[in-house]
Amino acid sequence: MAPVRMTGVEKSSPKKGFMRPRKQSGFTLIESMVAISIFMIATAIGFMSLGPAWRDARVTAAYNSALMTMRQARELAIENRKTYLLTFNPVGTPTGVNQIRIQRLDGGAVGPTVSNITMPSDMAFVALPGIPNTNATSPDNMGSGANAVEFDIGVNNGAANQIYFFPDGSARDINNNINNGVVYIARANDLYSSRAITLFGAAGRIRGWRLYPPSGVGVGQWSQQ
Repeated sequence: MAPVRMTGVEKSSPKKGFMRPRKQSGFTLIESMVAISIFMIATAIGFMSLGPAWRDARVTAAYNSALMTMRQARELAIENRKTYLLTFNPVGTPTGVNQIRIQRLDGGAVGPTVSNITMPSDMAFVALPGIPNTNATSPDNMGSGANAVEFDIGVNNGAANQIYFFPDGSARDINNNINNGVVYIARANDLYSSRAITLFGAAGRIRGWRLYPPSGVGVGQWSQQ
């Protein structure tokens, strides 16, 4: 049988003016706000977790700067066969600023400034309350933790903030006495950010230290770095 052919029937077509709905793309306002909130929370968590590491890095940088500056002064004296004066917070240092200055001596007189290092603004030469405060517990048994900058220990008429490095590598004071001492570096109100640098004047030996919390109850302990 032949197929029946339908006639007089039009193909269906969209009505005039009728638009098929399109699938919308992108974020809605609520979705955008949720995404921003998640991003802000993740950022805050990141800052909180990285904050201690960032602060510790600044402490380490300040400590290394002071340590290297002291060693630089000694090396300059040996290499150039001249005496170099290193001063912590020399006269004229602005309040709240901590500096180390190296000057060369020419003909026995203090000459030009070779280096002038400024510590980070949140770091200072300071002996914080709570550090070990006896000679037996201080770094290399230098002083008793009472003063932030204490060189020329046990010598009268010297300057506690000055070190003269001689061509033989030794460290002395203005009166040619052997100069032993210590300088403490820390962030205010952060006891275990404390670092220390000791000096044995006879050999010009310079050593670095870090304060660690006690394993139990008690006072922190210094450990050589």
